[in-house]
Amino acid sequence: MYKRILLPTDGSKFAEKAEKHALFLAEASGAEIIALSVIETSFSIGLPSDDTVFQINQMLKKETEKNLEKVEKMKDDSDSDVKITLKVAEGSPADVILDTIEKENIDLIVMGSSGKSGFDRFIMGSVAEKVVKAARCSVLVVY
Repeated sequence: MYKRILLPTDGSKFAEKAEKHALFLAEASGAEIIALSVIETSFSIGLPSDDTVFQINQMLKKETEKNLEKVEKMKDDSDSDVKITLKVAEGSPADVILDTIEKENIDLIVMGSSGKSGFDRFIMGSVAEKVVKAARCSVLVVY
């Protein structure tokens, strides 16, 4: 049923729950997972120094790589043979996710309801809400 599942991840507890769902669905359907971690770049507007922006970007890049390593570790721990492609991108998370749907021929998005931004766990986060409203494929939001 599904061939390509997009798994946006930010390392939050909701993203970790979504990772388990994505792996289960990929195993059941024979799908490939594309794990995506997005470096939010809007913070840099108005910062005084290119060096400061560069250092912050490097820290954020390391964090996104750690998020993706968690996905790989989860796959290895479950002894799964699901193919997982890891991607890091920069930009607005919702926009990058929506662009990736088109570029990667995504059939399903599996994502956490909220990220690390501190939203109440019973309220869908702004990124998930934007994706649900605009996606041209099915979206599974995990709470």
